[in-house]
Amino acid sequence: MTLENGSTAILMLPSGLITSYKAAMWHGGTNEMLHSSVFEEEKGSASIQGGVSLVLDFTTEYAHSWSPTNWALKNISGNSQHSIQVELIGSDSRAMVEVKHIVTLKNDELSSEVVISNSSSGPVQLTRCVLSHLRVSSPYATYAIGLEGSDFFSRPPFSSNFGIVPPDFGQKMGFGFGQMLSQMAFWRPNNPNNSNGHQTKSNRGDSGQELEGEETDNYKHLREEMSQIYTSAPQNMTIIDRGRRNSVVVGRKGFEELYMLSPGSTHELYGKYSYICVGQSAMLKPIVVEAETVLRLGQDLHNPNL
Repeated sequence: MTLENGSTAILMLPSGLITSYKAAMWHGGTNEMLHSSVFEEEKGSASIQGGVSLVLDFTTEYAHSWSPTNWALKNISGNSQHSIQVELIGSDSRAMVEVKHIVTLKNDELSSEVVISNSSSGPVQLTRCVLSHLRVSSPYATYAIGLEGSDFFSRPPFSSNFGIVPPDFGQKMGFGFGQMLSQMAFWRPNNPNNSNGHQTKSNRGDSGQELEGEETDNYKHLREEMSQIYTSAPQNMTIIDRGRRNSVVVGRKGFEELYMLSPGSTHELYGKYSYICVGQSAMLKPIVVEAETVLRLGQDLHNPNL
């Protein structure tokens, strides 16, 4: 996807992973806004991680679960002067759920819209998130603007096929990565028949990791390791990288939660872990898609650097 002003995006099929978003800049060049890396797997094969991915789980009232992982191309529209839109589709006949992933590249924005059509006779619960890895020079030079007053929970790093997490994450705080992954159970939704739809909290005294608080810094320095879910964040917040002298405005539509991970500043500058992970999420409280309804969710990455 390429526009005349120089903005480009790369979308992979059938995974639906957006591996690159090069945004046009005020100086006439472009700047890569997403962070992705090639990782070698155990059997010698390679996989791409990072970028923007849809990591969504659907659960019916009969406990049937489904995650869209193979996307088919449905339509391409637009023009290189104003915008280009690519529409992907995934469906599950048993759950009677259809999901569209609509990726739109504009002169100053890359958006990912999720359109969920539930044609069944019962509600469907949606959990997990739209996960984005934003490229930065180093978390030490990076700040989040606009989170002051937002409530948050500390959580283990979110695990997905496309997520990037340093293997030593959390060891400085006295618990290993393996221990944190063992806590992932409380990210799963309740029984869909539970009408309140709220996630049951884990025992705070057992793990010591469930820390509820309120963000007090409107110019939050992201130099330290963190993995948090904000439950009252504004619809738009800004990530500023003073090292690369650019910023991106992250917009949220439909999701009530904002997930944020910083790998910390102990890693190589401009290296494998030079990113900030942001997710528009339904990790703590599932989103309910009622029977025979259509729900629209999404994320915008706005480029204010033109």
